[in-house]
Amino acid sequence: MNRPEHGMEPLHPTDAAALPGAVADPVARMMQLTSGAWIAQALSAAATLGVADEMAAGPRPVSEIAKAVGADETNLYRLLRALADAQVFEEIPDRRFALTPVGELLREDIHGSMRGWAHKFARPYHRAAWGQLLEVLRTGRSGFDLAHGMSGFEYLSRNPDDAESLDAEMTSIATRLTAPIVQRYDFGRFGTVVDCGGGRGALLAAILSANPRVRGVLYDLPHVVERAGQPLVEAGVLDRCELVGGSFLDSVPAGGDAYLFSQVIHNWDDEAVVRILSNCRARLRSEDGRVLFAEYLIPDDPRQPSLSKLIDLEMMVICEPGAQHRTREDFRRLFRRAGLRLVGVTDGPGSLGLVEAALA
Repeated sequence: MNRPEHGMEPLHPTDAAALPGAVADPVARMMQLTSGAWIAQALSAAATLGVADEMAAGPRPVSEIAKAVGADETNLYRLLRALADAQVFEEIPDRRFALTPVGELLREDIHGSMRGWAHKFARPYHRAAWGQLLEVLRTGRSGFDLAHGMSGFEYLSRNPDDAESLDAEMTSIATRLTAPIVQRYDFGRFGTVVDCGGGRGALLAAILSANPRVRGVLYDLPHVVERAGQPLVEAGVLDRCELVGGSFLDSVPAGGDAYLFSQVIHNWDDEAVVRILSNCRARLRSEDGRVLFAEYLIPDDPRQPSLSKLIDLEMMVICEPGAQHRTREDFRRLFRRAGLRLVGVTDGPGSLGLVEAALA
């Protein structure tokens, strides 16, 4: 259900890392914070090797896991031992390891796998961009551009392996984080839902599966659409969906009752967002149509801790200047500029929300 436009978001367990004082001792807290990059790299390496899949049937000796994934046994043991302290794996006698509920998310063969999300942190292109953080702060430029001499979109069009990795990451987010919003919002009242920047189609597949009378349009850049659709096939809803290539900066497919942007709009500055909104407004089929943004929301109260503030730093480093996560008031202002009005926000996991706009 929708919540009022005002008020504070409840803190979600995934926001706990943003809480100051999670460890009482300041020195221990500083060590905890600065070692976060090590944990991310260790998780990424484990995801890349596929060690979680080797434990899917139960606990296994590290010697067997190392042989199966092509790793040095001694060093792999040290990695798994450290990640056991992070509650990703469980170490049991005789140098054997088992999966925890967190570690299960690294398996590739489960619905809602987050292996793609974890894998990202080992990609050289991502590390190189974050290595430019100090210059980003000094110059206001994109860390990605500083590291690679081009925008992220141009880079991914030239590097299909990294683009494939990003697609896997976005599928992880759509399945594990964004899909729960779909279950709380009434998409069944729409005839056609246009998923703009929908990637492979995981989120649209969830919408169409839950709403058998709804038709869908998967809209993304042509090179993305070319390799999209497998989630729609697996869900058995491809016959109710059209795949269209194009750029929502230029236009969107006509005739939609709802235009949905999931984890997309934060990539753009305010002027581009207003242009995108105006494109959607011009194409809405009826006066009851909606424009919907599934996004991490920055709390309007600056004192409220939120994981979205950390994710916003990723936007600052990876995307073009002006890319950002926004507050409800930011969205209200942008909607007004495009001739729309804020209807409300539907709660999702953690700081995620589905921001809803209608004709003004």
